[in-house]
Amino acid sequence: MKVFLFSLLTLSFIFFSHADELSDSQKEYIKNHGAVKVCVDPDWYPFERINEKGQHEGIAADLLRLAAKNAGLQLEIVPTRDWDESLAFAQTGRCEILSFLNSTPERDTWLNFTEPVFTDVNVFVTREEHRYIPDPAELTDETIVFPSGTAMEELIRKDYPNLRVLNCGSEREAFEMVSTKKADMTMRSLIMAAFTIKEEGLFNLKISGQLPNYTNKLRIGVVKSEPALAEILNFGVSKITPSDRQSIVNKHIYIKAQTGIDYKPVVIILLVFCFTGIAAGLWIVSIRRLNRELVRISQIDHLTGISNRTRLDFIFMQELDRAKRYKRELSIVLLDIDYFKRINDEFGHLAGDRVLIEFVHAASESIRTTDFIGRWGGEEFLVICPETGVEQAQILAERIRISVKNRQFSTGHEHTVSIGVASFGEGDTADSMLLRADAAMYEAKNSGRDRVCVK
Repeated sequence: MKVFLFSLLTLSFIFFSHADELSDSQKEYIKNHGAVKVCVDPDWYPFERINEKGQHEGIAADLLRLAAKNAGLQLEIVPTRDWDESLAFAQTGRCEILSFLNSTPERDTWLNFTEPVFTDVNVFVTREEHRYIPDPAELTDETIVFPSGTAMEELIRKDYPNLRVLNCGSEREAFEMVSTKKADMTMRSLIMAAFTIKEEGLFNLKISGQLPNYTNKLRIGVVKSEPALAEILNFGVSKITPSDRQSIVNKHIYIKAQTGIDYKPVVIILLVFCFTGIAAGLWIVSIRRLNRELVRISQIDHLTGISNRTRLDFIFMQELDRAKRYKRELSIVLLDIDYFKRINDEFGHLAGDRVLIEFVHAASESIRTTDFIGRWGGEEFLVICPETGVEQAQILAERIRISVKNRQFSTGHEHTVSIGVASFGEGDTADSMLLRADAAMYEAKNSGRDRVCVK
């Protein structure tokens, strides 16, 4: 991970060609001007933020201070609540420069820009189950979330009107909205994506593609009324070296700098590409393996080893949608172990857990390979039976009932199960089918237990 980010950041360096010294008129401007008023994004770490002590910190903060030092400028941070307010302050003249932003057609109308201080690719970030995005123009009815006031939002709105744009208050909130299914995707800096996913533990997210022409070329923006200031800052930017950038970036994203070896630039670039490929591959494999394990854990009942209710809900909705769309048969079988509370009271909860496990073995031996069984809750279990009509489902339920009744349980007693069956009909929903299966199961209990009823 560290090598991967180091490689990307090394490639971010842009060579500049400017005069070696400021002109006399520029030096006079600096002498007479006083401190330059700066507006920043107060919550965009590791790029920049205003910390608890009111200090400007981050990659952008250090690069801006270095550029200002190179040019002989003094800076004064103007506090704002958020990035939207920083943009508004710059537009109304309350600050003279914005520290770290992309040039866009709209911003070009009221800002002059330095050469890029830093470059970084933008990537699509989605949940793990989302497909790769080769071309966002092919997506329909999907949402993309951006923190308010970003350049990428402006470009996406113009180039991809098929995407529905949502706004939020911060980078972290954008990633959380994708993670919690409040948005389908976001498009953010690769560095920001890697940093946030790692720091916040959002391992259900992945990088699903990028647009080559949507690279962040982050610059210092200067209000149009101060053209001389833009030239002076451009001079300061031109004096920032690759090692300066490397040290600043490593300071904020915890990358260990390598020293003691003086590679020639061509050799460095070749090694960067090699390490990028290897590190990126290992990192992606590791994240995907962890994602798969987290998904597996989140969908399995830890006691019985079968699907839990979350997984059953997902399968049921899939099969119900397929039944509706293609006019196919679908049935569900709801099972409840009879007198289970009595088992816990008489033999203890550990014995009750063993009965649940043994029940699952008996039921699993009776269902077909196309059926799905899972723990619905407590001593209730659900079997989802695709391509199955009511008569077949009733036969399956009866087979489970007999298998459980004939099972030799560790308690030394016979245990039975009451079963309700419901099949998909015109106008059915998941709730209506489950209500009928539940009613049928309680009818079985009220009729003496150890039986199958159909609704």
